[in-house]
Amino acid sequence: MTLVQLKHLIELATSGSFSQSALKLHLTQPALSRSIKALEDELGQALFDRIGRKNELTPFGQHVVQRARVLVDEAKELRLTSLQLRKGEIGQFRVGMGSGPGAMLMTPLLMLMAKEHPQAQIDISRGSTALLVQALRERTLDALILDIRSLQPATDLKVEAMQEMKGTFMCRRQHPLAKKRSVPFEMLLNYPIASTPLSDEVARILIERFGPQGHPDKLVNLRCEEVSSLLEVVRHSDAIVLAIRESAPDLVELPVTPALNAKARFGLVTIEGRTEAPFMSKVRTLMDRVMRDRA
Repeated sequence: MTLVQLKHLIELATSGSFSQSALKLHLTQPALSRSIKALEDELGQALFDRIGRKNELTPFGQHVVQRARVLVDEAKELRLTSLQLRKGEIGQFRVGMGSGPGAMLMTPLLMLMAKEHPQAQIDISRGSTALLVQALRERTLDALILDIRSLQPATDLKVEAMQEMKGTFMCRRQHPLAKKRSVPFEMLLNYPIASTPLSDEVARILIERFGPQGHPDKLVNLRCEEVSSLLEVVRHSDAIVLAIRESAPDLVELPVTPALNAKARFGLVTIEGRTEAPFMSKVRTLMDRVMRDRA
């Protein structure tokens, strides 16, 4: 049986006339008769008693019509829900964010959802790249926004690069090094260095530029997944942070020699072959706008 057949049944039950129902349904009368007969054959019982020109529901037909109305109404609701999901009016979006993207995108994304999609639900998770990827594979997250250089290559991950962002050493404006035209790397070591966990690629660059002292295990004194917390420490102390320049426009970029010349590559990560969540296009647009504005 099909929804079309159930609609035919409901209309005939309402009018009691094959000719009137066929006209309203834009069918020929024989076509409507075949539809009802096929439904009766499938169900194994008559749905109508044909009394002269009047067609009256059998007791079984009355029961079937009641159920049919529920099913047709549910189908209408399902189509409406599908439309609302496509438009982003309802639904849930679960996204994991790395520390750098989180510092720039978390507030704009929450603001977007609050203003434009107040009936929808968004869940933002933070954590290490390994934990976020695990959650994505377990289907508890719909997408990740992170520095894709921190990812281990994998055939099941779909990676979409969005924007490269400059990494640098920064301090508060009142810091003793803030006004220097050149800051030898060794001078940084006189102060606490703060950083989120760094990828192998960034660690390689640090060692290449600054030697063994540049290894994150030796260089970093204050390590935390939340870059916002590290930035607050730097704003109120002589600590120096290694982070994305755009994550803290109020801090001073230190002219370290030799130059770091490192960039993070932010992107979207989803499961290959999995249908995108309805909000992905809006998140992609937001990422592009915010990161280009910051850059």
